[in-house]
Amino acid sequence: MSTTNRREFVVTGLGAVALSTAIFRSVQGWLGQAGQYAGHNLARPLTGALTPPAAADIDPVAHLLNRFTFGPVPGDHARVTAMGIDAYLDEQLTPETIDDGLCDRAIARFAEAWWEPLGEAYEESAEALTPILRRVTLLRAIYSRRQLLEVMCGFWSDHFNIDPGKGDCRFTKIDDDRRVIRGHALGSFRAMLRASALSPAMLWYLDGRANTRLTPGERPNENYARELMELHTLGIHGGYTQTDVMEVARCLTGWTILAKQDDGFSGKLLSPFKDRAKVVFRQEAHDDGPKRVLGHEIPAGLGEGDLDRVIDIVAGHPSTARFIAGKLCIRFIADEPPAAAVEAVAKSFSDSGGDLKATLRTLVATPEFRGAAGLKFKRPIHFIVSALRATNAATDADRGILSHLERMGQVPFGYPTPDGYPAAASHWHATLLWRWKFAIALANNRIKGTRIQRATLAKALGGDAALMASLLNRQASSIESDACLKSGDDLALLLASPAFQRC
Repeated sequence: MSTTNRREFVVTGLGAVALSTAIFRSVQGWLGQAGQYAGHNLARPLTGALTPPAAADIDPVAHLLNRFTFGPVPGDHARVTAMGIDAYLDEQLTPETIDDGLCDRAIARFAEAWWEPLGEAYEESAEALTPILRRVTLLRAIYSRRQLLEVMCGFWSDHFNIDPGKGDCRFTKIDDDRRVIRGHALGSFRAMLRASALSPAMLWYLDGRANTRLTPGERPNENYARELMELHTLGIHGGYTQTDVMEVARCLTGWTILAKQDDGFSGKLLSPFKDRAKVVFRQEAHDDGPKRVLGHEIPAGLGEGDLDRVIDIVAGHPSTARFIAGKLCIRFIADEPPAAAVEAVAKSFSDSGGDLKATLRTLVATPEFRGAAGLKFKRPIHFIVSALRATNAATDADRGILSHLERMGQVPFGYPTPDGYPAAASHWHATLLWRWKFAIALANNRIKGTRIQRATLAKALGGDAALMASLLNRQASSIESDACLKSGDDLALLLASPAFQRC
């Protein structure tokens, strides 16, 4: 930790001492009285080696855990130190091999809505499905041992952002999350891109279902074609033109989803449950003439095959490799990623044909990643989930937690435009006051549906010094220890500190 950052910690600590009474009073009204968590006790058992980091600075194990998880839980540092970074990375890149019983229990109450056939989702309350999606997403981030999978699901959910508030997206977004995002988050980028293009939720959100050519003079709907190149593949400066947008839109005409009745775009619903929201290709609504996309000729007569030609062209384009590599480096290295790291990751992406596991291995191996410890500012979801994980909280991830995320401006699946939540730290600096309020509320069990056992946690870790090291991911300095001692609420101060705000 730099001298400047240590001074920030002291300033925060002294400020916390002076303001703690006022803050407690100001938040009491909207936090309500502390109550017992009514659900199952989902706190992890504090057993096994819980030795916290021993170095004065963030070591490579702590750095990897900070970036490739939503924050370490007690015992993570000791476990990864014992098994080695390479073995841990291998484990996380094969999430299907990891037993996730605690997470499974946390989300079990939502299993019926989560796994039901897509058509039957329309029989659910429209107001109930999005809250389920949000809670399941948070519970997985908090409790899953498949942490890299959860981090990448968050990354791709922003990349292929869909607002569940638009039309039938409220019924179809859970299916999109399950099949598109979770099904491909650590797999093939091309496969994920194709799955997204034919996702009922995406066809609703970006109007692909309305992209038809039923008459010779009908112009295609460009919405999805534009975002496909600007946001999903090449990037805004990726070298495409307006002509390319129009040609891609022509290629994708005819793909739609079955609706309750013929609305001019979709086919008639064949079955009240089985076929609702089924994706179909309507040849009579497709422009089957020749096209030219990014310099590639697409001959006439391919029909639905135009889709795969477009996916091949944009997924394999050099600009796509650079764009995806840049976003990954922003997420895992720095808001302004070093050019050398982006180049190395882009080459791996291209050479592997968009294999995301190979791409992430390359990113971790860059010197730029290894040298970026403690420099990134956590976005609100990362901050809150990391605090819950670090304190071994038992939570229902319901309104008590969601209300804090609302105040910080990052509710899961709450962003209305296709570009997803901003990645840059500058967008989130204004959330600091709400972060401090959350830290005080969590440390003092003032969040409905969430409980921590701070005395039990400190004792299991080995005392107050060990608790500080566990939360800071390094040994606390004498200045920091003194500030915690004087604060009157060391856990709240640690969670509100600049060191915990960063990863």
